[in-house]
Amino acid sequence: MATIPMTNSQSTAGSGPQSQPPITNPAFRTFLSRLTSSIRQGFSQRRPWFELIDRTAMARPDNLTDAYSRIRRNFSYFKVNYITLLALVLAFSLLSHPFSLLVLLGLLAAWLFLYLFRPSDQPLVIFGRTFSDRETLGILVVLTVFIVFLTSIGSLLISAILFGVAIVCIHGAFRVPEDLFLDDQDPANSGFLSFLGNAASSAAIAAAPAVASRV
Repeated sequence: MATIPMTNSQSTAGSGPQSQPPITNPAFRTFLSRLTSSIRQGFSQRRPWFELIDRTAMARPDNLTDAYSRIRRNFSYFKVNYITLLALVLAFSLLSHPFSLLVLLGLLAAWLFLYLFRPSDQPLVIFGRTFSDRETLGILVVLTVFIVFLTSIGSLLISAILFGVAIVCIHGAFRVPEDLFLDDQDPANSGFLSFLGNAASSAAIAAAPAVASRV
């Protein structure tokens, strides 16, 4: 009996178009890399937590001047620990309000993927309408102002930040800093927000090319 030649249907089907992996944005990868590196470098300056909660070093300040002096010195020494405490208070507040957390994450994702790191050669099209970069920026700014300042999310963020700052100030006022070694601290660069400033500057440098291409 003659053998009838058969073609491989699987190989024929496999020669068709394949699903492409998602395109990764190099600018976004650079942004995440620099931000992660800056945060990791900042946390490397964290002081031991046992120094922060040492009960033997706690004493009531003599007056407001003494309290202010202690707060400044403790800020310089425990700045990364204090920022971590603020972040924990803010995170706990947002986790206790899941809807607010989802809205803020959605707003952040909109800024990152609809404007900052969206390829400039790919216009934004929503419901069949094409939006320019200026229109996209205006919509995002108005949406951010509305969410942060005209809803309960703004009051939630402010309340959490104020509560965290109050905890930090109380600890800084009652923690006696005489046993802390502050000689190697640079007063010009040891501010409370220097760690955040370094992370923000690294993120801004990474995002600058994407923003400059839209100006």
